[in-house]
Amino acid sequence: MTEVATEKSYQNRPKALGITVRKLQFNPKLIRRHYFANSPVMSHLLTALSSTFPIGEQFFVHSVRNVRDKVKDEKLQAQIAAFIGQEAMHSKAHAQFNEAWRSDDYNLDRFQAWLARRNDYVKNLHPKIQLAITCAFEHFTALLGGYILRHPQVLATLDDDAVKLWVWHAIEEIEHRAVAFDVYQAVYGDDKVRRMIMRSVTTGFASLTLYSATRLFLQDKRKSLPKVGGNIFGLYLLGKMFVQLMPEYLSYFKTDFHPSEIDYSKMVNYWKKQLAEDYQMKSFQHELKPGLIN
Repeated sequence: MTEVATEKSYQNRPKALGITVRKLQFNPKLIRRHYFANSPVMSHLLTALSSTFPIGEQFFVHSVRNVRDKVKDEKLQAQIAAFIGQEAMHSKAHAQFNEAWRSDDYNLDRFQAWLARRNDYVKNLHPKIQLAITCAFEHFTALLGGYILRHPQVLATLDDDAVKLWVWHAIEEIEHRAVAFDVYQAVYGDDKVRRMIMRSVTTGFASLTLYSATRLFLQDKRKSLPKVGGNIFGLYLLGKMFVQLMPEYLSYFKTDFHPSEIDYSKMVNYWKKQLAEDYQMKSFQHELKPGLIN
């Protein structure tokens, strides 16, 4: 009875401010394999990340749901609901992207099976550790999302459907970047453990991404290796991204850190307008002009 009452209270929650659940309409089959600046290195890196998202996003939701009943603040409860909705949409969209690209010469089925086994192990850890892991990954996804949005000149090289997928995802990661963190602080507030888990996640995330991206590159080597210029440019972008994001990454270890201290509002508003006007994405059109009729 308590569980039913709790669920009903969630249904009556107020709407979250600044976090909008949007349905993505795109065609992943129209996206070229080397879609990011014609660079195999960068394209395989993003595709490797995409391969982790369906399982990863589901875990993030799971870790927050573990402790949801301990959150008393109604505003944060509303944000949790929006966070769950956005992550569910991300998982679905990237599952579609991954499935459209699965082929004999380009897949990570063995890797994804390993990831699923690892996911089962992590779900047996203490809820506090699970939520700290989510906080760390949410920091990474917000940083990467912010980096993508800050470089429109690079995004100009993407296919329209690739822009829709990655920019939509980046915007929403930025919107809900503080939710898991705020839940963790409300329930546990243990900054020592939070920072410790970030150190572990950093090495794991880096090795995981490098491994999966390398596997994709090698599977595609006949087409990837000849693009020397694109690969050099991709390595340059990676190096530049690493240097530029380091201060934001390190801010996570500050005593008074909070995800919202990094202001992304200007670039987010710019891309919302672009997606609404240039890419005719209905979800953003309705957001910018609520009275718009279908």
